[in-house]
Amino acid sequence: MSNVKSRFQFKLAVALILFAMLVSTLVATSDHLRMRDQAIANMEKQIELYEKSVRNALDTLDKAYYLFGENLARRMKEISYELVEKYETNPRLDEWDYPRLKEAHRFDVYMINEENTIVFSSFLPDIGLDFDNCCGKLAKVLDERRTDGGFFHDGIDIEQHSGQLKKYSYLATKDKKYIVQLGYSLQDSLIFKEFDFSRTVDGLIQGNPSINEIQVLNLASRRLDNSERGEILRGDRKLAFDAAFATGSTTEYRGMWNDEPAVYRYVRHESQYDKGVTKVKVLEIVYNEKELDRVLDVNTRTFLSQLLGILVVAAGLSLLIAGWVAKPMYLAFHDSLTGLKNRASFEDDIRVALAKPAGTPGLLMIDLDNFKVVNDRLGHEAGDRLLRGVAREIRAAVGSEAYAYRLGGDEFVALLPSATLLEAEGVASRVLSSVRRTISAEVESFGQAITVSIGIALSPEHGADPRTLCRNADTALYKSKELGKNTYCVYRPDGGL
Repeated sequence: MSNVKSRFQFKLAVALILFAMLVSTLVATSDHLRMRDQAIANMEKQIELYEKSVRNALDTLDKAYYLFGENLARRMKEISYELVEKYETNPRLDEWDYPRLKEAHRFDVYMINEENTIVFSSFLPDIGLDFDNCCGKLAKVLDERRTDGGFFHDGIDIEQHSGQLKKYSYLATKDKKYIVQLGYSLQDSLIFKEFDFSRTVDGLIQGNPSINEIQVLNLASRRLDNSERGEILRGDRKLAFDAAFATGSTTEYRGMWNDEPAVYRYVRHESQYDKGVTKVKVLEIVYNEKELDRVLDVNTRTFLSQLLGILVVAAGLSLLIAGWVAKPMYLAFHDSLTGLKNRASFEDDIRVALAKPAGTPGLLMIDLDNFKVVNDRLGHEAGDRLLRGVAREIRAAVGSEAYAYRLGGDEFVALLPSATLLEAEGVASRVLSSVRRTISAEVESFGQAITVSIGIALSPEHGADPRTLCRNADTALYKSKELGKNTYCVYRPDGGL
């Protein structure tokens, strides 16, 4: 029995250790994930703060132009109508002196034909620019403005070739063949120099190594600042830009920046003051996760070291607890003499076995014949020794797929979770044979043979509930005793063999 109890204690210790490790791992992992999520949230909050700073800078510039740029818009409107009248009197645009017009009005002049191509301009690099090819969204707006025929002016936009910031206005000729576009450079204006949002952007980039770049993009996805870099986005960056521009939802694309991983974040920004086609812009914030990765790496190493310590402590406590509770727990469900499971275990196990929808549980009621003689002649010590031997043989005979129990005294039972009648009879035969050898080795003959009687009942044929099945197995057991003992009987409802 000590070996059985030791195995039970070992199993209990392992179960407690595994449980403690599981709980410890869950707690430590939960804390680690919480710290990871906090680090990610901090990074997200930081990016949102940068986003807010750029938005505020743009709003400030837009407001400044709204408050102080109305005179400029009125002047552009006057010049636009003058040029439309000039077209009415002289529609041969190739005869116009565009450099002189710019010098006279201080605006670049562009003439856009019905195919949305600049055919004449005081800004020579833009001649031949086809908006249908380069800037689909703007081309669509030009078509709408041509049809409307009214005067329109936008806020801050970008020169296609130079990347310089400009303000543009649009007015269609009366015959709708051309649009007169005027352009005014903003970068030289006092307002832009005073409220240059690119200084805010540069400060943010220099102040944080996690920020690679911050750009403000117009509807054509061109960079909007005081630099000369006016490239159009391509590929996945362009797809992410378009999604943010169209839906207003923040989008992100993971790519490379200077051969290192980076996240491209696109945020739609809608001006409160600009009412033109430049009303909507998109912020592109390119950032790396080096600092986040460093924080997560530190958290991971801390997590692993803490987890190891927790697991060691948990294992030690589990072993200690297992030593304290193993014996009382073992005795609660096992017979203290033989080490077999006891009646309490049997009652639980048979309920479980009969509750399963599949299988045909079998029950063997086992009883020693004339066992009282052993106690009376040789004493209880010899009787206990014999009971232990019988228990050992019953356990071996039923095999690893079945269960053996001592219900009390010289009463034993074997529970076969699923067995045919032939299999149950085979187990009974092995029990008879094995126990016979044990009895011969342990005790001498007293005139009355010490033997074993067995009763067999199968579910559901002989009972679908524990009480009925046990009662019928008992009936079969007493039938075997009536037949002379040292045998087994299968329950028959009619009382026959």
